[in-house]
Amino acid sequence: MNLLIQNFFKKKFSNSIYLFFLGTISAFSLPPYNYFIINFITFTLFFIFLFNKKKKTNKNKSFFKYGWCFGFGYFLSSLYWISISLTFDQSFKLLIPLAIILVPAFLAIFYGLITYLFSILYSKKVISSFLIFSILFGIIELIRGYILTGFPWNLIAFSFYENKNFIQILSIIGTYSFNLICISLFTSPALFILRNSRKEIVVCFIFILISVSFLIFGTIKNNQFDSIKSVENDYTIRVISSDISLNRFYSGEDELKIINELISLSKPDKKQTTIFLWPEGIIPDTYLGDMKIYKNLFFENFGSNHLIIMGINRLKNKNGKNLFFNSMAIFDRELNLINSYNKINLVPFGEFIPFENFLGFIGLRTITNDYQSFSSGSIRKSLNIKNDKFNLTLLPLICYEIIYSGKLFKNENFDYIINISEDGWFGESIGHKQHFAHSIFRSIESGKYIIRSANNGISAIINPIGVIEQEVEYGATGYIDFTESKSMKPTLFSIHGNIIFIILILLYIFFIFSFNRIENE
Repeated sequence: MNLLIQNFFKKKFSNSIYLFFLGTISAFSLPPYNYFIINFITFTLFFIFLFNKKKKTNKNKSFFKYGWCFGFGYFLSSLYWISISLTFDQSFKLLIPLAIILVPAFLAIFYGLITYLFSILYSKKVISSFLIFSILFGIIELIRGYILTGFPWNLIAFSFYENKNFIQILSIIGTYSFNLICISLFTSPALFILRNSRKEIVVCFIFILISVSFLIFGTIKNNQFDSIKSVENDYTIRVISSDISLNRFYSGEDELKIINELISLSKPDKKQTTIFLWPEGIIPDTYLGDMKIYKNLFFENFGSNHLIIMGINRLKNKNGKNLFFNSMAIFDRELNLINSYNKINLVPFGEFIPFENFLGFIGLRTITNDYQSFSSGSIRKSLNIKNDKFNLTLLPLICYEIIYSGKLFKNENFDYIINISEDGWFGESIGHKQHFAHSIFRSIESGKYIIRSANNGISAIINPIGVIEQEVEYGATGYIDFTESKSMKPTLFSIHGNIIFIILILLYIFFIFSFNRIENE
């Protein structure tokens, strides 16, 4: 009896280790590694494991654990950098072990839901189960991108980050639809292994054809873009890339020294009509409304044909209560405010504390400031810059906001996406590369140039097909100039958004019923 119990627990434990290992290995398909071929092995083995387990038992309880173990391995090995943000403040260091474990453990719950629902909706017909698995994975990943402010980080679709031809389909179907198809593609070898007839082989072949069609479409789209003539802009957008230490938030580092360093990096030429783009939250102690104290410094260094865009905190008093915002502001040389935007999508625990009344009471506070949670802006609006020297419209995205797909804008009538970021929170980990990968996906989805300024990160000019035209690499400082551009029509995805994902899910469901009917006949 004791031997049976030991074997039982040994088998249960070995299953957990096996699935954890598959998830861990899958993480190496993501940036900066991009070994996407790994997923053909891990997802195939994952599906085969689930399918064979369900075929042997009617019990569903264990299936949540199976998905959770896979997800825990996947997120633990790809999001370890979250703990690095806690190393900059001594009071947070005790939370590092919790952050390393709890965040992946929470995100793994979504994968546990996938496999639990799979066990309920399971079909003995291989193709139907394959399609059900893909649908559930695709839908739950979409939910993960929206629920509790959303965290659509490290979708399996980012495995193809470096394959620019293959991911051009994003301009039509978007990231979540592409993610759904990627899951099916990576799992499709399981159909061949578990096949009962030629139908499974046919479905495998269909996904090969879909992949080929993506490559053909991407090649044509890239060639078309290359044939478009570049137009010289009437102005230069100069992107500043700095490496100013995060200690400025904690050590009271001289703010004037930071501003002079940014001006030095900017190398302003008063004869050149220029917009200078500085990173997120780069000035630590002065609020937007108080910037006039540096008026003389800016007036001396910049010209009347210059504008400065920067990330800066904003303080507002509403009904006797102070509200803090993470903002992007546009100033002229006299530090007159031209336009501004308050960040909408805030980072949980980084910029706001969920359930703050309770968690604040027990001593938790945000990582990026020591006063209270930031408040969220009300609406994302394009920033118009229209005067005798400039005539353009910019869509502002601050740091974390670049990771969202399908809800960045309602009106595509803007010229460029401006993204400012502070990537020092990633330290020297893989996090800054993962963050940057989202910019590639957003540029293709929107069909717009993304102009990105990052402190302690990658600053770049990314064109509408996701090609990095200019870049200041991680660890370097300097600037790059955006002086010419190519115009593209709005993409299908920028017009319709994630409605396309719903259509694709309905198409998958239609195929499930179609294959079931064929087999029944």
